[in-house]
Amino acid sequence: MNYSIVPVILSGGSGTRLWPLSRRHVPKQFLRLFSERTLFSETLDRVRGDLFSDPIVVCNEEHRFLVAESLRESDINYRSILLEPVAKNTAPAIGAAINLIALDNPEALVLVLPSDHRIIDLDSFFQSIEDAAKLAISGYLSAFGVPPNQPNTGYGYLRLGTIIDGTENGFKVKEFVEKPSFSLAKEYLQSGSMLWNSGIYLFQANIFLSELKQFHPNIFKATIEAVKEGVSDTSFYWLGKKAFESSPSLSVDYAIMEQTTLSAVVKVDMGWSDVGSWSAFRGLKNSNQDGNVTEGDVILLDCQNTYSRSEGPLIVGLGISNLVIIATDDSILVIPEDRADEVRDVVKSLKLQGRLEHENSPIAFRPWGSYKNLQRGSNFLVKEVVVNPGAKLSLQYHQFRAEHWVVVEGKAKVNNGKEEFILLENESTYIPIKTVHRLENMGESMLRLIEVQSGTYIGEDDIVRLEDDFGRD
Repeated sequence: MNYSIVPVILSGGSGTRLWPLSRRHVPKQFLRLFSERTLFSETLDRVRGDLFSDPIVVCNEEHRFLVAESLRESDINYRSILLEPVAKNTAPAIGAAINLIALDNPEALVLVLPSDHRIIDLDSFFQSIEDAAKLAISGYLSAFGVPPNQPNTGYGYLRLGTIIDGTENGFKVKEFVEKPSFSLAKEYLQSGSMLWNSGIYLFQANIFLSELKQFHPNIFKATIEAVKEGVSDTSFYWLGKKAFESSPSLSVDYAIMEQTTLSAVVKVDMGWSDVGSWSAFRGLKNSNQDGNVTEGDVILLDCQNTYSRSEGPLIVGLGISNLVIIATDDSILVIPEDRADEVRDVVKSLKLQGRLEHENSPIAFRPWGSYKNLQRGSNFLVKEVVVNPGAKLSLQYHQFRAEHWVVVEGKAKVNNGKEEFILLENESTYIPIKTVHRLENMGESMLRLIEVQSGTYIGEDDIVRLEDDFGRD
């Protein structure tokens, strides 16, 4: 083929559907759910190679360092990390990315990919991209449609129209259908004329923008202005806040695909799932003879058709069936499997009660690495701190707390007041209140240390940064 496709990877999400494993600050695309690689990293792997140019990632400002670190770990070149100042659904997010692409090449072919999906059959996926690219060159806006294998009520559906001349798997879209009732989903499964809407799209940049301008000129104008007023730094492109906030919040299906006469669908059976609930997640795992799926420290006695996953504490089940049990360091979820879609309501309840378990993961990710709270008291906090190779924390001090650092793995460079020195395994240092300090990983492997904070106030906002490689205040 004589063209290159620009991938636009959408990395939004509020971390509700797979709670308590996913959280607002760490949604599911950044979790290692199926292997040592995250869903985000697997998405990046799918857009390597000569067929693709460097991707653009669209995310919110909270997740920017997770995205940047994932790109670094995957060793993939990228064009830009586009930051949304507020969440406005997929149409403005895609519109902003397309406007940025069109500045260089209005006729570029663009592949839009959610970052939190799982695709098993990559050969079929790549073939569908080639099919959709041909349709895009002919002027179509193509969705990727997946034949349903169950009456799923959590997906939108596409009704197949007439086949497009010169294609085997390209069809005009007769109708877009929102998430149906169970009875309708059963009818759709039996009809053979309905496909799941995967949320993956391919089209030509200028044709998409033309349709956006026609059907939603307010979104079109807002995204043009947001790109024009945007500010670029070494890693991120900050969209103009005022302009982007002025855009209506609409999905790309509602704003464009359901309105245009250019909608097409490429039919592809590629082992796809959006991993949208614990029930769907269980279906992607191999069960034992009793229908049980277990991960982590789990013991089941006389149990059937359960999914149990522990990220720490032991789970023991006796005489239960058709349940989902998820245990993390700070939360345990127990629900009937047929109510897995209601986890969002659990998260909503936590939010109304003013709890923080829906926002913060036991492991907090930072641009330099991560930390995990191990033990908290009225005037102390014990953390495990992990620093990536070559990374360093900000030059900082604390108004209300002192810190004790003990290196348990790796090689640390420490600035402690006027002193600078190296700490190796089993060595430690004490940092008094208001002492300027900095930690850096001098090695080629992870630096791991135990940090004990003590003082009259223990909080993440007790940080006064003097220098920071990541532009934080």
